[in-house]
Amino acid sequence: MEQQQQHRTAWERQLLIRDKNRPTVRDYIPRIFTDFYEMHGDRNFGDDGAIIGGIGRLNGLPVTILAQVKGRNLRENKASNFAMPHPEGYRKALRLAHQAEKFHRPIICLIDTPGAFCGVEAAERGQGEAIARNIAEFMMLKTPVISVVLGEAGSGGALALGVCDALAMLENALYSVISPRGAASILWKDASREQEACEVMQITAEDMVRFGVAEAIIPEPEAGAQGDIDKISANIKEYLAETITEKLQKDIDVLQKERYTKFRKIGVFEEN
Repeated sequence: MEQQQQHRTAWERQLLIRDKNRPTVRDYIPRIFTDFYEMHGDRNFGDDGAIIGGIGRLNGLPVTILAQVKGRNLRENKASNFAMPHPEGYRKALRLAHQAEKFHRPIICLIDTPGAFCGVEAAERGQGEAIARNIAEFMMLKTPVISVVLGEAGSGGALALGVCDALAMLENALYSVISPRGAASILWKDASREQEACEVMQITAEDMVRFGVAEAIIPEPEAGAQGDIDKISANIKEYLAETITEKLQKDIDVLQKERYTKFRKIGVFEEN
C-alpha cells in the first residue's frame, strides 16, 4: 500500500488521535463490513461496552470483528468506559475468537485504547489473567488474525488484541508500552513532562514498522482520519482484503509458526 510522508511529531499525533472528531469503530464498521451482527457477553460475568464483538462480511467473506470502542461525548465514553476494557471484555473477545476458529472465519481486531481498565473491580475479576490468557491463546488460534491500530494502542490493553499474523497502523496512530504521561511520572516523577516523554518513547507507526512490531502503515488524509472517513475506511478495507487473502492461502501450521516467530524476534538486547 502506498504510504504518505508523515511530518507530525509524536506529540502532535497524540493530540490528533485524541480529538473528539476522530472516527471510531462505530464509524468504520458499517463502512468496511456488511451484515454486521453484534454478539454480547463472556458467558461468565457479563458484557463489556469497551469491546464490540460480532460477525460480518468483508467483500462477501465471513469474518469475526473484535473492536475497542471510543466515544465522542461523555455519554458514549461512559457507555464504553472510555475505551478501557474490563476482563469480561477480553473474555468476550476470546470466546468469539474461538468461535471464529471453529467455523474457519478470519479474525479482524480494531485496536483503539489508552489501556485496560485498572480499577479495583477489574483486578478482582482477574484483569491480568484475562489479558495473559488472550495473548497465549491468540498465539495458537488456527485461523488468520489481522489487527489494525486506529488511534491509541496502550500497553497490555492493546496487546490482548494485538497478537496477530499481521499488524497495520493508521498513519497517525501510536503504540506504547505505557502512556507518555505515565512514563513521565515514573521516569522523571513529573507528569507535566508528558510531551517530552511522547517524543523520546519512539511510539509512532514508523517506529513500529522499524522495530518489526507492525508490518504496514495505512495512509490517512492530510487532516487525519477525521478529514475523510470514507477515504480512510476504504484504505483500511483494501489492506484487510489483501492481507486476509494472502494469509488464507497458507497452511495453518505455517501460519502459526510465522505468528510465533513474528513475536519472538521483536526486541533488541545485549548480554555483557
